[in-house]
Amino acid sequence: MIRRRHLLLGASLAVPSLAPRGAAAQAFPSRPVRIVVPFAPGGAVDITGRLLAEKLQPLLGQQFLVENRGGAGGNLGADVVAKAEKDGHTILLGTATILAANKFLFRRGMPFDPIRDFAPITRVSTGTVLLVVNSQRPWQNFGELIEFARRNPGRVTMGSSGTGTASHLTISAVSRAAGVDITHVPYRGGGPAITDLLAGSIDMMFDVMPALMPHVREGRFRALAVGSADRVDYVPGLENVPGMRELMPQAGIDMQSWYAVTAPAGTPADRIATLHRAIVQVVRTDDFRERLQPLGFKPIWDETPEAFGAYMRSEEQVWQRIVEASGATLE
Repeated sequence: MIRRRHLLLGASLAVPSLAPRGAAAQAFPSRPVRIVVPFAPGGAVDITGRLLAEKLQPLLGQQFLVENRGGAGGNLGADVVAKAEKDGHTILLGTATILAANKFLFRRGMPFDPIRDFAPITRVSTGTVLLVVNSQRPWQNFGELIEFARRNPGRVTMGSSGTGTASHLTISAVSRAAGVDITHVPYRGGGPAITDLLAGSIDMMFDVMPALMPHVREGRFRALAVGSADRVDYVPGLENVPGMRELMPQAGIDMQSWYAVTAPAGTPADRIATLHRAIVQVVRTDDFRERLQPLGFKPIWDETPEAFGAYMRSEEQVWQRIVEASGATLE
């Protein structure tokens, strides 16, 4: 994982500067910009944030510094940005869970409202979760796992990175659609769950691909499915792993997470526009795509900040249904 991270952070991209010339050139940004990543260092969100920082610096002529502020499912870091100065020098690299799902998981404990307290800029990537089992288990495909779970209610154990996370919400949706009882074992983060899966203490888990793929490639985990409707054949080693549309055509499961950049609500529109242009320019490059795809993510962007705002509002309804169907709560 360390080698991968260094590879991601080491390459450079020659891009023309977006910084204006002349006396007004330093109007914005006029000092280093903080990208708050609301999770611990080393994960997929952190890697994406550092890649963005690396590429935005030459475009806008100021340092972009990643600041990790983990806790409360991402809410602590997001709240720092929601309450930051409204000048564009502090921005959030958020996720679908923070910007759409957490509102329904932390029903009485949300310190901010994503729609009210953030100015949308653009999405930057989208991806899904991967279903793996310990390679010592007998199940060779998704159908065999589900059939065993159907015959043995409660015997299959699935670890997750925590209640209400994408891994938990995905197994909840899959279990309901398949009509099986799989025992959910929540952990405090994906790392401890993966450790127990390697040891054979649990049977399976859905989780983000960067954490799981090294073990898949080394033969310790067997990949059985992806949580998205379609395959993720752009990830080496997963070309033949089916998606939910193939496995359960009537279920309508398409677990797509996304990462996006927002600023505090009230940030001037011209500064939002400057950040949007620069970020989209980075995200649309071949280099950005080639460095994200091995992690299981694809670049995505919104043509305008307003378009992303409309998407955020629509996603609240999607994640509200997913959360309420799961029964998960983090109060």
